[in-house]
Amino acid sequence: MELHQLEAFSAVMSTGSMTGAARLLGRSQPAVTRTIQDLEQEIGYALFERKGPRVTPTNRAFLLYDEVERSLIGLAAIRDSARAIGRDEAMPLRVVGTPALAAALAPRAIAKLAPPDAATRAQRYSRAGTQLRSASAEQVVQALLSRAADVGIATLPLDHAALDVHYIIEAPCVAVLHRDDPLAQEAVLPLARLAGQPVATLANRYRLRNRIDRAFEQAGVALHVTLETNASLNAMMAAQEKLGVAIVDPVTAFGMRIADVEVRPLDVAIPFQFGVVTLSGRPRSDDVDALIDALAEVSHALLPGAVRHAASQHGALVAPDRADGNPDPSSTHRDTGVTA
Repeated sequence: MELHQLEAFSAVMSTGSMTGAARLLGRSQPAVTRTIQDLEQEIGYALFERKGPRVTPTNRAFLLYDEVERSLIGLAAIRDSARAIGRDEAMPLRVVGTPALAAALAPRAIAKLAPPDAATRAQRYSRAGTQLRSASAEQVVQALLSRAADVGIATLPLDHAALDVHYIIEAPCVAVLHRDDPLAQEAVLPLARLAGQPVATLANRYRLRNRIDRAFEQAGVALHVTLETNASLNAMMAAQEKLGVAIVDPVTAFGMRIADVEVRPLDVAIPFQFGVVTLSGRPRSDDVDALIDALAEVSHALLPGAVRHAASQHGALVAPDRADGNPDPSSTHRDTGVTA
């Protein structure tokens, strides 16, 4: 399997046709078609169903595409690093996080690393730069293990022997409502007021959704979910369209404000927890250490009621019998950036 084959496959997946891929790659259409045929022959199965000039990816093609894209992104990062080494420049800072954390926290933290002077800032970032990617929590771990990223930010659990968890940030989930919703008049929204109300929230039952379900169950309130999604921002947009009350993580709610909605705390703490991680045993640059500190600082500034836990508390925090997610108050620091 060769690089030009993977690039051709990615281009066909992106454009939906051999002709479009050829234009994108600057190759002839017959050349791209032959390349795809050679790739299919090598791997032993069809990637596309042909329908005239257009093609339809098979289920196997979609599975392979995820792997190919990660590989191509990694190769692009290697090229950038190789060029920086050749020019004796600083290596780019590579950050990967789950979508909400990458969008709402990482840019704020990266901005704190930049020199205050605009000219100096421009000079620095033209030399090194920063690479920021969003991915699932599982892919964040994979990026660190494959050394495609320097710093990861992901929701718990993050219990992996090859990773160093520097700290865990916890903050309570919130409700997001349309400003015209009568429930928006509540300063603190009681969970009981959501009985029978349409709710938009997360779908991944192995992470935050598990805590949301348990909170409603323990409060004796039936959770009426009318929209499930893989991203809190989607739930917030549903609240904006009056489809229901969004129960979401506080990072998205406070870090990505949208028009016509109000954010309200809940009367029951539903902990949202994430960790900042690096690859264990790998030397860290000054920029990496600075970013680790900056992420804690911006988390406490952005998230009301944020608590910082020691990494050693990971197991207790994700234990299913811990409703409040706070096993040992002496191991936490509230609203500070002090290392636990």
